[in-house]
Amino acid sequence: MARTTASSANSDQDFLDYVVKALVDNPDAVKTSRKVDEMGVLLSVQTDKEDVGKLIGRQGNTAKALRTLLRVVGMKNHARVNLKIEEPEGSTHVPRERGSAPSDDMDDLKL
Repeated sequence: MARTTASSANSDQDFLDYVVKALVDNPDAVKTSRKVDEMGVLLSVQTDKEDVGKLIGRQGNTAKALRTLLRVVGMKNHARVNLKIEEPEGSTHVPRERGSAPSDDMDDLKL
């Protein structure tokens, strides 16, 4: 039984690794890590600086979807799973300040 528990314990990390590598252009640069503490499981992912935007998605939708899927995987294993996306120096993703409104991209369109 311990063998099943050990393999299911890392299934969340294996799942994250598989999905992230499918999303990015440079799958060889993807590194995932797993840390367990009293708050649950923290999965961290690092990618190439050019791929961070793909991982986060527009308005964070891809990251939200990944977090939702990881919660489902965690529930199956009776664990609370959180995701941290590490941004490397020089990434092309520009983080938006919390609480600030998104820029109006309609002004940039030439119709």
